[in-house]
Amino acid sequence: MYAIAVENEALVWQETEAPSGIASDEVRIQVAWAGVNRADLMQRAGQYPPPAGESEILGLEVSGTILEVGRHVERFQVGDPVCALLAGGGYAEEVVVNALQVLPVPEGYGLREAAALPEMFATAWLNLFIEGNLKHKERVLLHAGASGIGTTAIQLCGLFGHPCFVTVGSQEKLDTCLRLGADAGWNRHDGSFVDAVNEWGGADMILDPVGGGYLSGNQQVLNQDGRMVLIGLMGGRMDELDLGRMLMKRQRLIGSTLRSRSPKGKGMVLDALYVHVWPRLARGEIRPHIDKSWPIQDAEAAHAYVQNNASTGKVLLAVSGA
Repeated sequence: MYAIAVENEALVWQETEAPSGIASDEVRIQVAWAGVNRADLMQRAGQYPPPAGESEILGLEVSGTILEVGRHVERFQVGDPVCALLAGGGYAEEVVVNALQVLPVPEGYGLREAAALPEMFATAWLNLFIEGNLKHKERVLLHAGASGIGTTAIQLCGLFGHPCFVTVGSQEKLDTCLRLGADAGWNRHDGSFVDAVNEWGGADMILDPVGGGYLSGNQQVLNQDGRMVLIGLMGGRMDELDLGRMLMKRQRLIGSTLRSRSPKGKGMVLDALYVHVWPRLARGEIRPHIDKSWPIQDAEAAHAYVQNNASTGKVLLAVSGA
């Protein structure tokens, strides 16, 4: 098969060995589309290696068609259109993955749109409703609101009755977030978000992919018993926390990653999506926000687009026939 390899810091589409054999609980997928995530850029830079035993090939989500099923897999058959959440290996013509990490393509969806679902929706659901433990009508602050996860979280907040405030990097991105259902927002180039969020009413839960530089501000806008869920380090690894404020307001800081979870752990998140979100996708109540796509051979351009913070929503790579 062909796959993307990282050679001298460049992305090269080249022939490589296909995954050999499948376990009884796995499926083999012919990849049609692959999603681009910041984790891919981090792995390429040597900052985010895959979990032990997982593919070194980039790519955390795909859509495609089932080519082969393990003998204990009952949920899928050869030929089924699916999307999958991976620990690696998505920038390739074929991938083998535990069937727990696979979902059918929602009714009315094609493979292009389906490729935008697994990582964005699983990450947003995990961190809003499981780690963040959102309760009825609690208020949410979403940093990087125009990212793939941000645009997804906005829609999930709206769907389940949670007002949300977004921070973004441009007025254009803010306009997009407001169209998707955000209640209010702030352009980070206009200064600190603290006053704006407090005037809005503060936040009960914060979804933060930034980290360094934002934790102090997060604490200042977090309401009593509030939770900060840290899912990335775009702003750096270090920052200061006011432990007195954390203690007196009973604030909680929660670190969360999806990639390193077991197939069973990922499967629990996907099962929740299948029950609570897949029917809403099929009815058109929410949709993934896709920005641009490139042929897999142009993965370099797609990475540069994401690296420059130019994207609003999901960036995809076309694999089949590319």
